[in-house]
Amino acid sequence: MGYEYPVSKPWLEGRELEYVTEAVSSGWISSQGPAVKQFEAEFARYNGVAHGVACSSGTTALTLALRALGVGPGDEVIVPEFTMIATAWAVEYVGATPVFVDCRDDLNIDVSRIEEKITSRTKVIMPVHIYGRRCDMDAVMDIAFQYGLRVVEDSAEAHGVRPVADIACFSLFANKIITSGEGGICLTDDPWLAGQMAHLRAMAFSAEHNFLHKKLAYNFRMTNMQAAVALAQVERLDDILAYRRDIEKRYDEGLRGIPGITLMPTRDVLWMYDVRAENRDELRRFLADEGIETRLFFKPMSRQPGFLDPIWPTLNANRFAEDGFYLPTYTQLTAADQEHITGKIREFYAVG
Repeated sequence: MGYEYPVSKPWLEGRELEYVTEAVSSGWISSQGPAVKQFEAEFARYNGVAHGVACSSGTTALTLALRALGVGPGDEVIVPEFTMIATAWAVEYVGATPVFVDCRDDLNIDVSRIEEKITSRTKVIMPVHIYGRRCDMDAVMDIAFQYGLRVVEDSAEAHGVRPVADIACFSLFANKIITSGEGGICLTDDPWLAGQMAHLRAMAFSAEHNFLHKKLAYNFRMTNMQAAVALAQVERLDDILAYRRDIEKRYDEGLRGIPGITLMPTRDVLWMYDVRAENRDELRRFLADEGIETRLFFKPMSRQPGFLDPIWPTLNANRFAEDGFYLPTYTQLTAADQEHITGKIREFYAVG
């Protein structure tokens, strides 16, 4: 069904059409077009990082990062229980094994439980900034230093959170804070890692382009047209983040004090506005009938069919999965829109 208030929609009111038209008019529509390098440079500059490597999705960004760090069969990667499954799948795509760590009450990885999961096979810690909340990266980086591990930040949901890891990976899917429709980008200060990821994303062609490929690689390239959209989005990222901060504040004010609704901790940047609710499924059906779309929280990785572990009912991540959901969160959401949405929630719980 169509929703008057969808969970997300892109905000394309900058120079996106101008830049895409320029790409099409020039004939440069492939990954060789100039907008790709411009986007890589601008997004890296915005984040205070030396190198950006654009690619086809957030998932492929994670895959490139792990491959560039030499992760492969026999290795283990620390992954949060509470995340979207692409985080764990990227580990499997390179032949390694994800090892899961439960979440704290802010939904981010419980850093106090990372060390107990480290073995002689551990190569990487992969924290995820869930729904825009920054992980305790100081603690993650300290553990990585002590054990000689590398760190890959899954920043798919956290544009605007400045990276500190060896590599940070962002998604540019249409529901993200900024978008290129489909796409992703890796950020790093290490020129060798950047070179490896760029090499791997483009089928590991030699400098001579002689069709002799010395390693298994991928076609994970971003097109010039996608990069044109992403470049226009980066130009407005500060404004987008500011508008979304206002959305978070309005939801906090509109939902505070409603019996049955539990507010979640403040986000560093707002990707999705997440809450917990009594009678969640009934509330979601009520809101859907009113034209308001919602989405469930992620399920624990140990509850996924491919990673099934009988411990999943005991996990903190599962406790949140049972009653958590998120509300429409898009940059164009107005104060009147939010007043209507929170008013419907109050109506459901019979709050005047």
